[in-house]
Parts: sequence; C-alpha cells; structure tokens
Amino acid sequence: MPLPDVMFCAQQIEIPPEFPDILKQFTKAAIRTQPRDVLQWSAAYFSALSKGETLPVKERYEMPVATQKNNTGLTPGLLKILHNQLSPKNFVEEEELVQKWKDLGLPIQQLKNILHLGSFENEIEWMKFLALACSDLGGTLFSALKYACEILTTDPTGGASHIQFETFKYLYVYLAAMDVDILESDIQATLLALQEDVDKQGGLIQPRNFKQLNKAKHPKQNKLPL
Repeated sequence: MPLPDVMFCAQQIEIPPEFPDILKQFTKAAIRTQPRDVLQWSAAYFSALSKGETLPVKERYEMPVATQKNNTGLTPGLLKILHNQLSPKNFVEEEELVQKWKDLGLPIQQLKNILHLGSFENEIEWMKFLALACSDLGGTLFSALKYACEILTTDPTGGASHIQFETFKYLYVYLAAMDVDILESDIQATLLALQEDVDKQGGLIQPRNFKQLNKAKHPKQNKLPL
C-alpha cells in the first residue's frame, strides 16, 4: 500500500540515529543473500533482528548453481543459514523448519521429499536432516559429506574444511546405512581406514581424507525426486 502523499517540513522530520545503519546492514545482507522472495525474506530478517535471533543471511555471496532447474532449490549457502538458525536446538519442530524454509523462498516440495526420505515426524533430529539435505545437494556419498564438512567447519573460508571425526562418523554411518548395497563391514572398514589420517590431524577429518567415497553413488532410495 503506497504511503499517503503528505508534505512535511524539516522541523517535523526526525530520523532515529540508528536508522541509517540498520538500512545499510539490511541492504548488504540482501545483496549477499539474494533472496528469492524479497518481501518474505525481509519480514523474516527484521523479525529475527527484533528478537535477537540468528539472521537469515548468507555468510558470503554465492554464485548461482547452473545445473539447478531455474536455480530455485536448496544451495550450500542456504543450508548453512538453516544450520546456523536451527542446529543449536538439536531437535527441531517441523512447523519451525517449514517456516524457516519458506522464509528463504525454497520450494516446499523439496522439503517434503527430504522429510519423507528420513521418515521424520514432528520433532526432527537436525543432524540427520542436515545429512539428507546434503545428500540432496550432491550426487555421491562423497559430495554429500563434503558439503557437510564445508557447512560444519570452523576453518576460514577456502580452508580444508576440517570437522570432528565423531561428527563425520555419525553422518557417514547414517547415510551409508540407507544404501542396501553397503554392508556394515564395509562401513566399519572405511572408518578404520580413515583412522590414521584422523589421528595425525588431532581427531579431525577433511574431505581429501575420504575421496575414495567419491566412487560410491547415492542409493536409489536416497535419490530425492526433484
């Protein structure tokens, strides 16, 4: 609704001192995040700002994914936003996840596919959801785990993307167990083979340590229909 056409004199106008900086930070956040629905995202941004919550803002500008249909689906940058907002709770209510998902302008059917694949109901274990969302981003088990490392790492941008081995183990076992062609003995053998590198890195693991998983395609039941 347009503002009424009312004239003001200089003495009537008082600009709050914090207003310019709020608008400046908002503009920078919008440019960096490139929201698909500007109004929906803006409402979520100012709501989070007023409540002191994590803002729905990408940490850096993300180039469009050329292989994505119409570039409207989940991206690593958007998944990182969701992780920053929801991971502190460990278990997330479906209603809250749906709202955060909509705030980013993501297709609801994509979310439904992930929730169905994980057989999630009401309360959603965040790390399992993250694993399946990373699986949706990548075409191989290696790709999914690589995305997970990049999202979870505390390394500087462009670094090696180290994460705790126990975290990697949890994600890897969860995803690999969904593939009927991967035996439990194969999973344990892979973890054992990685242990030497992990020990050298002080209990950490990085994507280059598990490149052999690049040959393992996602199982058919782990392929999300888009």
